Amino acid sequence: MKKYIIFAISFLGLFVAFQLVAGMLLTVTYTPDVNEAWIMSGSLSQETIIATTHNPFLLTLIIAFLSATIAYFIPEKIRNTRQH
Repeated sequence: MKKYIIFAISFLGLFVAFQLVAGMLLTVTYTPDVNEAWIMSGSLSQETIIATTHNPFLLTLIIAFLSATIAYFIPEKIRNTRQH
């Protein structure tokens, strides 16, 4: 169980770190197309609607954590079935 806790904490830390680095790289390399945005702005609504109430990063983190947990226990399950 200790190995799993160490794995889970390190996985979550690395996942958050990689997400932050990827976000920073995407932000640095993003080049907006001002002309296209100006052309499209004429047909946009003047009303702003905020429709989301959940944090998509948290959902992504939970799904990644569950995937890592399942991936961690699959080899142990396979090893146990081969030994019996």
